[in-house]
Amino acid sequence: MDIEKIRKAKTNYIGKEIIYKEEMESTQEIARMLAKNGAKNGSLIITDNQTKGKGTKGRIWEASKQKNITMTIILKPDYKIEKLEGLTLKIANAIKEAVQELYNYELGIKKPNDLLLNNKKICGILTQASSIENKVNYILIGIGFDVNEENFNKELQNIATSLKIEYGKNFEREEIIVKIIEKIERII
Repeated sequence: MDIEKIRKAKTNYIGKEIIYKEEMESTQEIARMLAKNGAKNGSLIITDNQTKGKGTKGRIWEASKQKNITMTIILKPDYKIEKLEGLTLKIANAIKEAVQELYNYELGIKKPNDLLLNNKKICGILTQASSIENKVNYILIGIGFDVNEENFNKELQNIATSLKIEYGKNFEREEIIVKIIEKIERII
């Protein structure tokens, strides 16, 4: 993963602080710990190999080493809790727009947190927030995107896909990450 390419994103704060490790259990859990301990707004936690990735409803997010996007963004907006309504769908739309602009591929959205390509899941979003009373402390936006994945286990073969499977070529993960964080920053 070329972190310097990601740092060059045209953003004001998302991705300016990047915590990267080749392998970690869960970007979401690392982000939670960092957010509680003063991480900067817009910090991006990213790995090439997530060993205990989290999906919604306690599911596991599986991804091969160095093939996909596994990341979490820490946001610390000055929001009241009500402003979070519909945030995951806005993020899904931002990702959809990013892929459309980069490659002219049309992703679908399965509400509230999945993106589909040819009716198969290609991306999942895990949005979690911490608040006190009515004020948001931080928001964690976890994104798992199947970019260059070629192998899914039997359980997932008919319901999941990747850009590489659908289009038969490798894609640059950094390019996708840059476009996604640029889009997300504009909607926050």
